[in-house]
Amino acid sequence: MVISLRKARTIIRKALEKGREMELKPLSIVVLDAGGHVIAFEREDGAAPGRFAIAHGKAYGSVMLGMAGTAQMQRAEGQAYFMAAVNGVYGGQVVPVPGGVLVRDCKGAVIGAVGVTGDTSDNDAQAALVGIECAGLVGEI
Repeated sequence: MVISLRKARTIIRKALEKGREMELKPLSIVVLDAGGHVIAFEREDGAAPGRFAIAHGKAYGSVMLGMAGTAQMQRAEGQAYFMAAVNGVYGGQVVPVPGGVLVRDCKGAVIGAVGVTGDTSDNDAQAALVGIECAGLVGEI
Protein backbone atom coordinates (compact mmCIF):
# COMPACT_ATOMS: atom_id res chain seq x y z
CA MET A 1 0.00 0.00 0.00
CA VAL A 2 1.15 3.54 -0.74
CA ILE A 3 -0.17 6.97 0.18
CA SER A 4 -1.93 8.26 -2.93
CA LEU A 5 -1.95 11.93 -3.86
CA ARG A 6 -5.66 11.95 -3.06
CA LYS A 7 -5.05 10.61 0.45
CA ALA A 8 -2.12 13.02 0.95
CA ARG A 9 -4.40 15.93 0.04
CA THR A 10 -7.03 14.62 2.48
CA ILE A 11 -4.42 14.41 5.24
CA ILE A 12 -3.38 18.01 4.62
CA ARG A 13 -6.93 19.36 4.32
CA LYS A 14 -8.15 17.65 7.49
CA ALA A 15 -5.03 18.58 9.47
CA LEU A 16 -5.50 22.23 8.45
CA GLU A 17 -9.18 22.05 9.45
CA LYS A 18 -8.16 20.66 12.84
CA GLY A 19 -5.61 23.44 13.20
CA ARG A 20 -8.29 26.07 12.54
CA GLU A 21 -10.65 24.33 14.99
CA MET A 22 -7.94 24.37 17.68
CA GLU A 23 -7.04 27.98 16.80
CA LEU A 24 -3.41 27.04 16.14
CA LYS A 25 -0.85 29.33 14.55
CA PRO A 26 -0.55 28.95 10.73
CA LEU A 27 0.55 25.42 9.86
CA SER A 28 2.79 23.90 7.22
CA ILE A 29 2.24 20.24 6.37
CA VAL A 30 4.19 17.76 4.27
CA VAL A 31 3.33 14.17 3.38
CA LEU A 32 6.17 11.80 2.46
CA ASP A 33 6.10 8.32 0.97
CA ALA A 34 7.96 5.36 2.48
CA GLY A 35 11.17 6.40 0.69
CA GLY A 36 11.12 9.91 2.11
CA HIS A 37 9.93 11.59 -1.10
CA VAL A 38 7.44 14.46 -0.99
CA ILE A 39 3.92 13.59 -2.12
CA ALA A 40 2.30 16.89 -1.14
CA PHE A 41 2.99 20.08 0.84
CA GLU A 42 0.96 23.12 1.86
CA ARG A 43 1.84 26.21 3.89
CA GLU A 44 -1.00 28.29 5.31
CA ASP A 45 -1.10 32.01 4.76
CA GLY A 46 0.97 33.65 7.46
CA ALA A 47 3.26 30.66 8.03
CA ALA A 48 6.97 31.44 7.89
CA PRO A 49 8.61 30.45 4.60
CA GLY A 50 11.21 28.29 6.38
CA ARG A 51 8.55 25.99 7.74
CA PHE A 52 8.88 23.57 4.82
CA ALA A 53 12.33 22.50 6.04
CA ILE A 54 11.02 21.94 9.58
CA ALA A 55 7.93 19.98 8.48
CA HIS A 56 10.07 17.94 6.10
CA GLY A 57 12.67 17.26 8.83
CA LYS A 58 10.01 16.03 11.23
CA ALA A 59 8.51 13.66 8.65
CA TYR A 60 11.85 12.62 7.12
CA GLY A 61 13.32 11.54 10.45
CA SER A 62 10.18 9.57 11.21
CA VAL A 63 10.10 7.63 7.97
CA MET A 64 13.85 7.07 7.66
CA LEU A 65 14.20 5.82 11.23
CA GLY A 66 10.80 4.12 11.43
CA MET A 67 10.37 6.07 14.65
CA ALA A 68 7.76 8.77 15.27
CA GLY A 69 8.79 12.23 16.45
CA THR A 70 7.90 11.62 20.09
CA ALA A 71 10.12 8.53 20.22
CA GLN A 72 12.91 10.41 18.42
CA MET A 73 12.76 13.20 21.00
CA GLN A 74 12.97 10.68 23.84
CA ARG A 75 15.94 9.05 22.14
CA ALA A 76 17.61 12.45 21.66
CA GLU A 77 17.12 13.27 25.33
CA GLY A 78 18.55 9.92 26.42
CA GLN A 79 21.26 9.48 23.77
CA ALA A 80 22.02 12.85 22.20
CA TYR A 81 25.10 11.41 20.50
CA PHE A 82 22.95 8.89 18.61
CA MET A 83 20.59 11.51 17.20
CA ALA A 84 23.54 13.77 16.36
CA ALA A 85 25.10 10.89 14.42
CA VAL A 86 21.81 10.13 12.68
CA ASN A 87 21.44 13.76 11.71
CA GLY A 88 24.94 13.63 10.27
CA VAL A 89 24.12 10.54 8.25
CA TYR A 90 21.01 12.24 6.83
CA GLY A 91 22.67 15.56 6.06
CA GLY A 92 21.09 17.49 8.92
CA GLN A 93 17.57 16.79 7.66
CA VAL A 94 16.18 15.21 10.86
CA VAL A 95 14.12 17.28 13.32
CA PRO A 96 13.55 14.88 16.25
CA VAL A 97 10.43 16.31 17.90
CA PRO A 98 6.68 15.62 17.95
CA GLY A 99 4.92 16.64 14.77
CA GLY A 100 6.65 13.94 12.75
CA VAL A 101 4.02 11.21 12.53
CA LEU A 102 4.55 7.78 11.02
CA VAL A 103 1.84 6.52 8.69
CA ARG A 104 1.16 2.80 8.75
CA ASP A 105 -1.15 0.58 6.75
CA CYS A 106 -3.67 -1.75 8.37
CA LYS A 107 -0.99 -4.45 8.72
CA GLY A 108 1.40 -2.11 10.55
CA ALA A 109 3.88 -1.51 7.71
CA VAL A 110 5.31 2.02 7.44
CA ILE A 111 4.00 3.60 4.23
CA GLY A 112 5.11 7.18 4.86
CA ALA A 113 5.11 10.05 7.30
CA VAL A 114 3.51 13.42 7.88
CA GLY A 115 5.32 16.46 9.22
CA VAL A 116 3.43 19.39 10.70
CA THR A 117 4.93 22.59 12.06
CA GLY A 118 3.70 26.01 13.10
CA ASP A 119 2.37 25.65 16.64
CA THR A 120 3.67 23.66 19.60
CA SER A 121 5.09 20.29 18.64
CA ASP A 122 2.34 18.45 20.53
CA ASN A 123 -0.39 20.47 18.78
CA ASP A 124 1.34 19.87 15.44
CA ALA A 125 1.25 16.12 16.11
CA GLN A 126 -2.45 16.20 17.02
CA ALA A 127 -3.35 17.99 13.79
CA ALA A 128 -1.31 15.46 11.79
CA LEU A 129 -2.95 12.52 13.52
CA VAL A 130 -6.45 13.80 12.75
CA GLY A 131 -5.54 14.23 9.08
CA ILE A 132 -4.08 10.74 8.86
CA GLU A 133 -7.09 9.13 10.52
CA CYS A 134 -9.51 11.05 8.27
CA ALA A 135 -7.66 9.56 5.28
CA GLY A 136 -8.39 6.07 6.64
CA LEU A 137 -4.79 5.42 7.67
CA VAL A 138 -3.05 4.72 10.98
CA GLY A 139 -0.81 7.34 12.55
CA GLU A 140 1.85 6.91 15.23
CA ILE A 141 2.89 10.01 17.14
